[in-house]
Amino acid sequence: MMLDTSKNILIVGLGLIGGSYAKALRKLGFKISAITLNQDDIDYAIENGIIDEGYTVPIPEVIEKAELIIFALYPKTFLEWIEKYQQFFKPGAILTDVTGVKSSVVYKIQDVLRPDVEFIAAHPMAGKEVYGVQNSDPKIFHGANYIVTPTEKNTDSAIQDCLELGRLMGFNRVSVLTPEKHDEMIGFVSQLTHCIAVSLMNCYDGEKLQDYTGDSFRDLTRIARINDEMWSELFLLNKETLLDQMDKFLAEFGKLRSTLENDDRETMREMMRVSTKRRALFDKK
Repeated sequence: MMLDTSKNILIVGLGLIGGSYAKALRKLGFKISAITLNQDDIDYAIENGIIDEGYTVPIPEVIEKAELIIFALYPKTFLEWIEKYQQFFKPGAILTDVTGVKSSVVYKIQDVLRPDVEFIAAHPMAGKEVYGVQNSDPKIFHGANYIVTPTEKNTDSAIQDCLELGRLMGFNRVSVLTPEKHDEMIGFVSQLTHCIAVSLMNCYDGEKLQDYTGDSFRDLTRIARINDEMWSELFLLNKETLLDQMDKFLAEFGKLRSTLENDDRETMREMMRVSTKRRALFDKK
């Protein structure tokens, strides 16, 4: 399948990311259908030209005509949806997703999926601290990373189509990782950082804290405004990897604490120099 605008695209789950996909792809000329739970979201999306048609229940005729289906669902809901409705998939259809964990999802989906359709997993590393299609914005993809996580069951053509999808929507970097390497990486750069932000906000409940904070605190805790339903599910699905990353963080935090307790300024400064050097890599143009 080539990603030309004659292809019908179905988005299942019209929230922040699903809505942002819809806006980006419809702007390119694709016909977009959507299935999502809330009728208000469908009404908003149609009224604002985000989708061409939308439904609150899976309509067989809508599913059957889709050549590319993008799933923007929580992982467990995604698997349940595939098991229940894959009978309606068009033969030759390509499926992809936006799920934040891969090893616990990709193989299960591929194991239960019909052999005449293909699932190629992807993770758009983008978002905002607000939710819903009403806050969708394809600009969140610009400058962001997009990761495709193929397995041995994937064809080269599907992998290339998925990579092209990321490029079309304006992602800055489009890359390929195994599901396992993805989860290791995401456990550190995303899930651990959310754990730190949540812990920080839970460790002090002083009154009117917002009146006294500076940019450093606001930047560090931006992601503490969190969707507890989604992120708790993601944490548990990547449990072993995340526990390993948390242990490594605790060891480094303990080391830093020891430098303070023991007046070990040189070790403290060396940790700061390593931190500065590694963080500088993110600032290169």
